[in-house]
Amino acid sequence: MPLVSAPLDEPAMTRLATDLAMAAQPGDCLLLSGDLGAGKTTLARAFVRALAGDDALDVPSPTFTLVQTYATSPPVAHYDLYRIGAPEELDELGLEEALETGIVLIEWPERAGAALPADAIRVTLEETTNKAGADARRVSIEGTEAAIERIGRSLAVRDLLENAGHGRAARAPLAGDASTRRYETVTDGAWRAVLMDCPPMPDGPPIRAGKPYSRIAHLAEDIRPFIAVARTLVQAGFRAPDIFAVDYALGLALMSDLGSEPVVDRARRPIAERYEAAVDLLAALHGRRWSRDLALEDGSVHHIPDFDAEVMQIEVDLLIDWFLPRQTGKRASDADRARWHSLWSDLFARVAAGPKTLVLRDFHSPNLLWHARAEGHDRIGLIDFQDALWGHPAYDLMSLAHDARVDVPPVLQRGLVDRYCRTRRAVDPAFDEDAFRAAAAILAAQRAAKILGIFVRLDARDGKPAYLAHLPRMKAYLRSALAHPVLADLRAWLDARGVLEPKPDHA
Repeated sequence: MPLVSAPLDEPAMTRLATDLAMAAQPGDCLLLSGDLGAGKTTLARAFVRALAGDDALDVPSPTFTLVQTYATSPPVAHYDLYRIGAPEELDELGLEEALETGIVLIEWPERAGAALPADAIRVTLEETTNKAGADARRVSIEGTEAAIERIGRSLAVRDLLENAGHGRAARAPLAGDASTRRYETVTDGAWRAVLMDCPPMPDGPPIRAGKPYSRIAHLAEDIRPFIAVARTLVQAGFRAPDIFAVDYALGLALMSDLGSEPVVDRARRPIAERYEAAVDLLAALHGRRWSRDLALEDGSVHHIPDFDAEVMQIEVDLLIDWFLPRQTGKRASDADRARWHSLWSDLFARVAAGPKTLVLRDFHSPNLLWHARAEGHDRIGLIDFQDALWGHPAYDLMSLAHDARVDVPPVLQRGLVDRYCRTRRAVDPAFDEDAFRAAAAILAAQRAAKILGIFVRLDARDGKPAYLAHLPRMKAYLRSALAHPVLADLRAWLDARGVLEPKPDHA
């Protein structure tokens, strides 16, 4: 069934174009149909400006040039076929190439005959009047089921904004992460917010004990854990996003914008002062008493799961499932796998004997935002904590000291751990520093093993090779963690198999 709008005035047409732009993805071909003066170019102009995040961007009609291209993200090619003489002329205009990496908008698509993609999205504009008798446009949108679902989600975002009192807000894409979540900036005059689109995550195939990886590793399957943890952190006085509006069923949240100033410099080097402030925040966070049952306003309760041996084991197995074959050219034997599990089982038992607290799980530079004019712990903004668990406090500290996307110099790594231990000792005489440092080494190795596997999997399975650039850093972090005596047996196992050395040329 097509999506059909009510009669829209020009500002509403601009908002609809923005909503379409937020739903579009590379490979989409939007066919803009309608009589002369129906508003096709107006809609296309608003679409391009929304993706560019620039309301003043010059977007001329391509009536005479036939095609205009824009270096937005993703790129857009805007075609006007009114002047072509035959559908075959499309071959000279680079339509197929444009669709390979970007989005295509086509005015007067009727001139192309059958030369257009079968899965194109048709947007038909019809002149009409609104209830007041003023000129307006009615828009009908047809496409594949998947395309209509995407556009429907974007229109649901507009409904969320409307219900929050910001229905006229402008939307622009915001860079996301390696997950399926998508982000936008939302502005309405001086008011600014962030929209998180986090659709419920379907279970993958069962891989162990009849359960998928996401369930074993306690990865958030919907938006509820994020909302629950965010509100808990804010109530405790930490700088996490305020939640303005949420749609639990669709997985949409409108929240405060914590800014974009990172804790690294322009060359992506850690700024010591900011990393130290993050360590101080961690020490304060770990010194609090937290409830594991977090209530939501709809009456449901999010229980923070255990960061237990089952979770840690399924994560380190990513190394022998993905990284080991890539690194050595060999798959792990049954005997290797059994020994791997035995080594980690003993290490996880040591960690389990230590203290437990709220573990944010991804406490590193991409998820920390700096606020220079704030004071104390407010200088660090916290995001991306929906996978929070109940586990050993050393995990978050080593996530920062062994930052997966930043080269943290060894002297700073040691300084951060020393600073944390000093701070904890000052307020807790029972703090066992030797046991903490041993657990920190174990968890640093556990996290490095997991990330090495994930980055190779992102390349091999998901077609995202950019993450391979981080492998040398993660191998260096793993070697650093393995220097602790508690990991001597694990180090020997890895060294014997050449896991941290390049694959031999003859392999």
